[in-house]
Amino acid sequence: MNKPRSSRPSHQSPSRPSHPKPHPPQQRPPQQQRHRSGRSAPAGTQPPPKPSAPLHWREALIPLLSDKTYQPMDEKALARKLRVPPEESAAFAEFLVAEEKVGRIMQVRHSLYVLPKSLGFSVGVLQMNERGFGFLVPSDPHEPDFYVAGEDTGTAFHGDLVLARLKEQHGRQRDSRLRGEVVKVLQRKRRQLVGTLRKTPLFFYVLPDETRIPHDISVPPPINPASLGQKVVVELKDWPDRRKAPEGLITETLGAPDAPGVDLLSIIRKHDLPTSFPEKIEQEAAEIPALIPPEEIARREDFRKIFTLTIDPDDAKDFDDALSYRTLPNGDFEIFIHIADVSHYVRNGSALDVEARSRGNSIYLVDRVIPMLPEKLSNGICSLQPNVDRLVKTAIVTLDKRGEIRGFRFAAGIIHSAKRFTYKEAFAQLKKPVTTPLGGHLHALNEMAQVLRKRRFARGALDLDFPEVKVRVDALGIPTHLERTENDISHQLIEEFMLLANEVVALELKRRGRPGMYRIHENPDPSRLEEFRAQAKSMGYSCGDLSQRGEIQKLLNKVRGQPGESVVKIGLLKSLKRATYSPKPLGHYGLAKINYTHFTSPIRRYSDLVVHRLLFGHPRDNADLGYDTLARLCLHLSTTERSAAEAEQESVKLKKLEYFDRQAKATKRTSFSALIQEVRSSGVMVQLPEFLVQGLVPLSALQGDLFVFNPQRLELVGQRTRLVLRAGLPLQVEVATVDLGRQQVDFRATKQSLAKLSHSPRA
Repeated sequence: MNKPRSSRPSHQSPSRPSHPKPHPPQQRPPQQQRHRSGRSAPAGTQPPPKPSAPLHWREALIPLLSDKTYQPMDEKALARKLRVPPEESAAFAEFLVAEEKVGRIMQVRHSLYVLPKSLGFSVGVLQMNERGFGFLVPSDPHEPDFYVAGEDTGTAFHGDLVLARLKEQHGRQRDSRLRGEVVKVLQRKRRQLVGTLRKTPLFFYVLPDETRIPHDISVPPPINPASLGQKVVVELKDWPDRRKAPEGLITETLGAPDAPGVDLLSIIRKHDLPTSFPEKIEQEAAEIPALIPPEEIARREDFRKIFTLTIDPDDAKDFDDALSYRTLPNGDFEIFIHIADVSHYVRNGSALDVEARSRGNSIYLVDRVIPMLPEKLSNGICSLQPNVDRLVKTAIVTLDKRGEIRGFRFAAGIIHSAKRFTYKEAFAQLKKPVTTPLGGHLHALNEMAQVLRKRRFARGALDLDFPEVKVRVDALGIPTHLERTENDISHQLIEEFMLLANEVVALELKRRGRPGMYRIHENPDPSRLEEFRAQAKSMGYSCGDLSQRGEIQKLLNKVRGQPGESVVKIGLLKSLKRATYSPKPLGHYGLAKINYTHFTSPIRRYSDLVVHRLLFGHPRDNADLGYDTLARLCLHLSTTERSAAEAEQESVKLKKLEYFDRQAKATKRTSFSALIQEVRSSGVMVQLPEFLVQGLVPLSALQGDLFVFNPQRLELVGQRTRLVLRAGLPLQVEVATVDLGRQQVDFRATKQSLAKLSHSPRA
């Protein structure tokens, strides 16, 4: 399977792709969507949808409670107001309980129901910091994040869904951060933790692997005394009182921390990730025929005669997308963005569908993939492999030479990919002149992709692309080397057309006026941007008002290609909100798009599968996908995505640390180029740009001088040399120590590096 693309986000004659035979109007495949235009409504545009029927009580509850004239009601009064049929009263009662559990509603005195925000409460996920404090990230993207001090986190762990309230701040400055406190844990992110079993003279406890959980877990004495010092899985008990230590029960012993495979197994258990599919799921997948019936082909638009190709990582097996194009007589560029038709095989409500929805997405760890769908689908009949017929959902977009959308339509189709490129192969073709029809195809696609890319940035998109560092491991899981992959033009080619497809699909969903599923990225909190501005300034990068998008673009342009580029981008990303899913088209800040969704990766993202159903399915087939249902699903998928990202990043970080641990133990020391990211009283945080690894150079590892911290200027000043260390300065460092348990690496600055800095004008 392929590593997920960071953005995402043949042998006929490639020089003259043949056109698919057009269907007469009366024979046009019924699943094909009529032509839409980005400029004006052409012939064939459907009339606006008729007013929808009254909302079902499930969808009507929140609008009722949100009404300014609403007076708190109990269950019976709500049922009367929402016209709940008597035979559905039990379901309504269960619905209210479920809504209260996730914090969408709450009960006050006399069992009256209200919205939490009407009483000054906020519901969201508690994101803890390793230093004990946290931030509440509200479920409602319109609400601001706020700071939660360590003593105000209550009995919540990192990642829990909690009910919190803002604290009054006397004498608080307008631009200072909002503060709050947790009053109730609504849902635990996890019911089990992974850690190392330890003991004191009086009791046994487990030290969690998750450094953002500052509490040791008290456990009964283990049955097997040999498990002391080993990695174990702990099932958490209820924790009602913060004054007492949280308790748990050991359910599994994983093995010694340094035993092969235990590290990644610990991550799998920690995030409660599935390791296999239930038998009934595998059986349902096995019963799906691999051959496409002739009657299904007849219902679809046939793209098999137009030259089609794929571009993916060299180790990819699940190919979500393929591309075809042709040049129209008037010079316009028609791009066919073919996406695997997973919805044809995974029917809504089937066992496969329920399992995929629960997983939410595929998860890509360093040494394995935990797929959303069984291998027969993900690597087989859904994957757009070369030289075989495959079913697709296709976005066909007509672009003029400037990259402006002249029109688009959608079709259920069939393709026969003629060529599979790896990114490396495509890049090699694009870096040399055209000598073959195949090369001509790639160059034509790339030319339009670069037009789209230039146009996107001109409209305000932020260039936040990062190189990817892959950790290569051997059969025992031992890291052998780190491989850096740049976002070169071969990646950009795919990225731009996937972004284009996602945009036109979102525009179509919005036009229809029915509930949809959108990928949103809310505008950042100005106070967070101001903090980032101060950080950038400390690195020597002056910038204006970053609440203005143009100023952020100027800063990104200024640091492009500079040693501090990755540090600045990481700092900016931390100041922005997290992209999520929403039933409302609220726009995407980072991409500067008003309409955006996820359509292009249904093999590995359930959100895309839902969008396929919404776009191509008949309204009656999607009757269960009302606004409220989609809102719940959006929250679930945003959560599973976040959990997957944490597991993926943790597996990469762990193997990177393991790689540097071997460097620390090597007889021959290797020095690495680093950049100061942050200055603290304890030392300087540095990043190795080549490997995207962070670590601390403690004061004791700054040799040759005594450094004193200046908190006002965020600098360390050498008392003898007067050398000033600030964010943005380069250093040469060696690995000092690696703490795999705490997932931290300490470096020491080389004497030559400090001596060179002391003579540098910038220092």
